[in-house]
Amino acid sequence: MFQTAFLEFLKTELPNNTSTIDAVATALDISYDAAHRRLSLKSKLSLDESITLAKYYNISLDRLFETTSTEFVSIEKTKHIENESQLQQYFEDSYQSLLPLLTLKDSSILYSAKDIPLFYNLNGDALSRFKYYVWLKLLNPKLATKSFDNFAPSTSLIIAGKQLASLYNNLNTQEIWDVTTINSTLKQIHYYYQAGQVNSNTALELCDLLKQLIQSIFNKLLSNTNPFMLFYNELHLMNNHVLVSATNSQLLYVPFTLLSYYKTEDKHTCQEAERFLKKQLQNSKLLNTAGEKERNSFFNKLFAKIEALKQLITATQLLDFE
Repeated sequence: MFQTAFLEFLKTELPNNTSTIDAVATALDISYDAAHRRLSLKSKLSLDESITLAKYYNISLDRLFETTSTEFVSIEKTKHIENESQLQQYFEDSYQSLLPLLTLKDSSILYSAKDIPLFYNLNGDALSRFKYYVWLKLLNPKLATKSFDNFAPSTSLIIAGKQLASLYNNLNTQEIWDVTTINSTLKQIHYYYQAGQVNSNTALELCDLLKQLIQSIFNKLLSNTNPFMLFYNELHLMNNHVLVSATNSQLLYVPFTLLSYYKTEDKHTCQEAERFLKKQLQNSKLLNTAGEKERNSFFNKLFAKIEALKQLITATQLLDFE
């Protein structure tokens, strides 16, 4: 069944007036007779050959599965990250993956934000460098004893991060937050401060930069120049799923490790994810149109968390008897 469906799908994806036998023979580097046997189903098309054909003619296997079954999904997994060059490659690959959709006028992103969306942490300031530091320390055992003061990401990594972040500017975006969305960043600052790998002055600076970031999101929320909507959901546990949509296509990104994710274009899966996320939107408060009291209450809770960490760090300094 798969071979028949795949070959029929291949025919529809080839340019007009292209011989399917020629196409198969060229991609697989086999004779016309061997290609004909596969097309006539006299010989089996191996999985490796199917993948080779899909890559050669830039065919998405997701689209094949969506025409044959709603129970199986073809996914793409990002490469494993352990060092700075791999993190840079991750940023570059993510940029290339998102660019074709996000440059379309009708594109949009729906982001279920368990943590502060990645794009906000890539502008090259000290807070973004701290996030690079945290990610790499958790992924690379060789950095276990390295302090933040001795960490200097390469210029090429910072440029790659800024390039990825640029895709998010002025984009039609819907984000779902809770007051816990900033917790992981706060915990990371506190943890590495207590571990002695971030000094007190730097920890306080990171808190101030986090406050500036939240303030910039608040300002963006009030601005009419950005197609940006922020939803506050008190019940749904966010999971950092990202759904990218355009008129005729969608991409769903599902996290499975610290930074790595699964990506799928499967039509049924993307539609199910969209229905689920839209239900969460219905149970959320749209802060753009909420009253001033509700909107300020949400952001004041975030600012209070940051201020509480600053007070804790300051108190530790004052009570340091050593």
